[in-house]
Amino acid sequence: MMKSHMIQSRRNGIISFVLLHLLRLLLFIHLITCDPINVPDKILLNCGSSEASSFNGENWIGDSGSNFLTPEYDKSSSTVLLSNMEDSVAPKVPYSTARITHSPLTYSFSSSPGLKFIRLYFISSLYLKMNPSNKAYFSVKAGPYTLVSDFNPSDFAEELNLKFFTKDFLVNVMEDKLMITFTPSPMISKAFAFVNGIEILPVPHTIYFPGSEAPVPYLGHQKPFFINDEYALEMLYRVSIGTDTGRVASKNAFGTWLDDFNYLFGSQTGSTLGVNYPLITMNDTAYTYNYSAPEELYSNARTMGSNGDANMKYNLTWSFPVDSGFNYLVRLHFCEISVEVTQPNQRVFKVYINNQTAEESMDVVVSAGAPFIPLHKDYVVMVPTESGRRKDLWISLHPNLESKPKYADAILNGIEIMKISDSNHSLAAMFQLRSEQRKKKVQHVIIVVSATLGTIFGLLFTFFIIIHRAGKKLKWITSHILPSNSNSSHKNIQPTVTSGLCHQFTLEEIRIATSNFSEDLVIGEGGFGKVYKGIMHHDGVTAVAVKRSNRRSGQGYKEFQNEINFFSFCHMNLVSLLGYCQEGNELILVYEYMVEGPLSDHLYKKRKQPLPWIQRIKICIGAARGLHYLHTSTRHPVIHRDVKSANILLDQNLVAKIADFGLCRTVPSLYDSHVSTEVKGTLGYLDPEYYKLSLIHIEMCIRDSNQTADEQFDIIAWGGEPGACLLYTARCV
Repeated sequence: MMKSHMIQSRRNGIISFVLLHLLRLLLFIHLITCDPINVPDKILLNCGSSEASSFNGENWIGDSGSNFLTPEYDKSSSTVLLSNMEDSVAPKVPYSTARITHSPLTYSFSSSPGLKFIRLYFISSLYLKMNPSNKAYFSVKAGPYTLVSDFNPSDFAEELNLKFFTKDFLVNVMEDKLMITFTPSPMISKAFAFVNGIEILPVPHTIYFPGSEAPVPYLGHQKPFFINDEYALEMLYRVSIGTDTGRVASKNAFGTWLDDFNYLFGSQTGSTLGVNYPLITMNDTAYTYNYSAPEELYSNARTMGSNGDANMKYNLTWSFPVDSGFNYLVRLHFCEISVEVTQPNQRVFKVYINNQTAEESMDVVVSAGAPFIPLHKDYVVMVPTESGRRKDLWISLHPNLESKPKYADAILNGIEIMKISDSNHSLAAMFQLRSEQRKKKVQHVIIVVSATLGTIFGLLFTFFIIIHRAGKKLKWITSHILPSNSNSSHKNIQPTVTSGLCHQFTLEEIRIATSNFSEDLVIGEGGFGKVYKGIMHHDGVTAVAVKRSNRRSGQGYKEFQNEINFFSFCHMNLVSLLGYCQEGNELILVYEYMVEGPLSDHLYKKRKQPLPWIQRIKICIGAARGLHYLHTSTRHPVIHRDVKSANILLDQNLVAKIADFGLCRTVPSLYDSHVSTEVKGTLGYLDPEYYKLSLIHIEMCIRDSNQTADEQFDIIAWGGEPGACLLYTARCV
């Protein structure tokens, strides 16, 4: 009897479980089959057109002759067609036409009070009937809010590498009308304003404006931040984490979410995770579903990976360029979708936003109540003003082991970032006009070219003086050790003149060259970051060494800038810098590839054949030549400050070349008493100008050689000759 009762209870439990998930599935099917884009009071305005049109199942109306423009505004502005629409990848609606004005132009939309989503459509292109001397610089206001100011769509599109784009805003309408005004910049001659399309739809107030009912943590401040009706928002980023398809084409009112690939920072990118949609339990009603994050967002995630020890050594980080001087609403989306994590205290982690702690112990299962249940958390962070420049907003995850969770890991599903209007009701960044930038750029180029020519003549003059004085001292060494017809002969000490400026590679070129920074191509790692072997795609054969900055290292932008500043040092015993890449947060240096790698590998790794003594002497002399060039052949001596066997690289002919100029510095004179003695670089290694007995020579002498004792005796016998005393002293230590 008891047994049959237990069986019946178990059957009832199974039936209840199946019915529950069946109901969830039916709700899911209902939500995705209803038309989420069919929002009441939605306006789709095709600017510059007089006809109704349809695109993607949505009906657009032309603004010519419509109630949204008064006859005066309709006549004072003009409509134009895109001049090269046949070749454009942009959708015909609304990008094939535009409304253009040389005076203020206002659209008036009848609307009930409340929160409104405004999307402005722009395409960067030439239009028929337009005078090329005219310039598109303008501001846009929606009610009391300034959305953009001195805005140039062409510059904006160029910076984002886009042909067409939208700008999205959330604005509170207090009255029964929404006025959107386009005003050409009065500071620019013949300036005009234009727009290709306008989209407006009402949004539930609680989606992003909880008001006093739900204060938002204000990171770095004791008091919370209240997002109420006085603010407007600009929607900057809507990112789906861990999506492999490139983007999530959501059916909700706000449209597509982009993947996170272009925003990941550093070489450690974790692992992606995915499940089927019906497993996700959405808490939205049919109405709020149109505006909330989609199931696709929560069915994908990125974790740090299964190696807990490795996870403790890095942060899983994303980086987003934003305008400085504004507060930002950061919304993070979480959903625990891993089948291994179903209980509390199995995955606990920290969340950092702009190096400030947002969550000390984030446990998604605890916060949501169960796995497969989505939730989001909001934070406000201030990005301080920095001379009107754009800065990066960082979001990082790191395991928290204080509660001894089962896994040292973290998880994230989605990120939204929105700019919050300032006290002047403005969302506009103070952009410097591109025309002024170009003028300053031309002046800067003239100064740089003049300085470069002067430096070249100065170097040549100094070089001939040094060669004249040093020729006698070097004559004995080159005649005894180096063959007269060698490529490493004394005559090749002369530096060559660099042609052109340092080449700037695109991040896409670097990703292709390194197979998206494949770990299989890592050939080294130093204080600056990892070094990858790459093949440049323009010819498919040129091998390069790609050094990628690690944000967590002790070195960074200063060292990156140092390397570029010293790239003009062109000498056969210095590694050549081929170019660099600086996009977003990526700091990348591209060098000539040295086939035989660092000298340290030949001294310490068993897989490398020991170097013969004669080759070691050649390497020492080659390194000395490189240092001698740095110390004597420039207007101000250059101190390397990190000379070691790992920074001496060998080419296919075992010619030594000094690398890594990130810690270099110039000094007025090597012999002035006021020269700084601050030591940089690697513990145990000092530059010869700081400490004459270099440890490199000691390493070269005490490591095993495949030569005989007779050869070693011959080397010692050279101790009495000019230039060999240092080697002799090192050998006898």
